[in-house]
Amino acid sequence: MQKILVVVDMQNDFIDGALGTKEAESIVPKVKQKLESFEGRVMFTRDTHEKDYLQTQEGKKLPVEHCIRETKGWQISPELIELCGEAPIDKVTFGSVELGEQLRKENKENPIQSITLIGLCTDICVISNALLLKAFLPEVQIIVDASCCAGVTKESHETALSAMKMCQIEIEGEMQQ
Repeated sequence: MQKILVVVDMQNDFIDGALGTKEAESIVPKVKQKLESFEGRVMFTRDTHEKDYLQTQEGKKLPVEHCIRETKGWQISPELIELCGEAPIDKVTFGSVELGEQLRKENKENPIQSITLIGLCTDICVISNALLLKAFLPEVQIIVDASCCAGVTKESHETALSAMKMCQIEIEGEMQQ
C-alpha cells in the first residue's frame, strides 16, 4: 500500500510574495525536512491564475494579484521544487478536483494507505484539499501535518485544524504557527 504526501501551494507568492507571511516563511525548512524524510510518493499542487484574475469571482473577493501563471510568484519555492518528482498539479481554485479524481483512480489499481497534506494556506487550500480528498477517498487515512502548515492568521490556522479534526482528518504535529 502506498503513502502519498501532497504539498499544497508552496509558492513564492504565498511564502514571501504578494500574500506571504512570516509564518509561511517559517515553515519552509520544516516542509523541506518532511520532503527529504518522507518515504512514499510526493505530489505538489500549484495555485494557478491567469492575467484576468481580478475579473474572477475569487479576484473580486481577494483583489490581490497572485500566482499568475509563469510569474515568479507562481513558481514553487526554489528550496522545494528540486524535491518534486513529478509535475505539479495546477489548480484554478482552492481544492483540486483533478487531484481527487487522479488519486481515486490510482487507489483502485494500487491501494493508498494514507495521504498526508502540508503547505499553504491551512485555512483555505489545505482544508479544501483535505476535505475534497476525504470525499473522494472516504476509507483512506487523510492526515494534515500542522507543523508544516501556515494559515492566513494564527487563529484561522487553528480554526481550520479543528474543523478538519471534526471531519475525521488526523492532525499531526504542533497545532500552532
